[in-house]
Amino acid sequence: MSAHDLLAFFEERKNDNSGLVLASVYDTLGSTYSKAGDRMLIAGNGDFQGMLSGGCLEGDLAERAMQVAQTGDPQTVTYDLRERDEELWGLGVGCEGLMRIFLQPLQADSRFEPFASIAACLAGDRPGAAVTVIESSSPHAAAGSALVGQGDDWKSFGISNEAESSLRRAASDALAANRSALHDIDDNGDSIKVIAAVLRPALRVLILGGGLDAEPVVRLANELGWRIAVQDHRPAYIEKGNFAGAERVTCHPAAELAEHVDLDLFDAAICMSHHLVSDRAYLAQLARTDMAYIGLLGPVNRRKRLIKDLGREADRLTGRVYGPAGIDIGGRGPASIALSIVAQLHQVLLRT
Repeated sequence: MSAHDLLAFFEERKNDNSGLVLASVYDTLGSTYSKAGDRMLIAGNGDFQGMLSGGCLEGDLAERAMQVAQTGDPQTVTYDLRERDEELWGLGVGCEGLMRIFLQPLQADSRFEPFASIAACLAGDRPGAAVTVIESSSPHAAAGSALVGQGDDWKSFGISNEAESSLRRAASDALAANRSALHDIDDNGDSIKVIAAVLRPALRVLILGGGLDAEPVVRLANELGWRIAVQDHRPAYIEKGNFAGAERVTCHPAAELAEHVDLDLFDAAICMSHHLVSDRAYLAQLARTDMAYIGLLGPVNRRKRLIKDLGREADRLTGRVYGPAGIDIGGRGPASIALSIVAQLHQVLLRT
């Protein structure tokens, strides 16, 4: 399940009359399909988008969500599958872990907050955080209230000024660690349990080269919900290529890339033009960015030659160029190479 799918479901279902429920994992133990901070949306009629288990718990979650949508009251549910007798009550999941999930109603009269703000953050360009109150004995933050935002832009929903600073600290801690986590907050003797979830916008990946081997990269990255742009200096490649999954497709001279594309928006780039001069021009411009991943097709000697040709500019690429791009999975052909590149991108940029 990608953020793109979740956001599309939200836009499709938020205006029907069945209601919506946000299901968020807030605690786990042992082996579980999802971890703290993962989420799914469930419509009031039981339809849902996303998975928190391997498909085994979603039916039960949908039944509970329909109750939440009707009553407007949040619920917590615990699935403890560490004992082997789970087969007795019909699951037989075999995950041997514990998962706690918070079911939160999203209502039209409150403009579907806090998820509307979560959605805006996921559709943006910078990481953010959502701090949701799971349990509380404090009058300053009831269960289901939340704080969502990024940088200096934060919105609170049902959180009083007295509690907001504590929730902001929980959000800052989660962003600094790049990991969602459960926090117990002491509010002048009252307790507030929150899940501080990191909100990671979909990766933006720039593919520099529009040959046939770029097409499966676009398809696989699109399946993961990543946002893709394709650039090639050859009009024929752009005209013939099948890049339906890309957000943007451009055709400019390689040396003019930075004039037409805002490189700072991208998390990664893959140089796959199979044209030495063009790849050199691309690398020279990518060196001036902060991208953590720059993939380069071709053998090691080709990479060494390009780096040498760049001279002192190459110093800024140290530790960021992966060439030959991709994990060695022993495959051959465009599809296998694309799989290896996308897997490496995932490993480098999304491993937590």
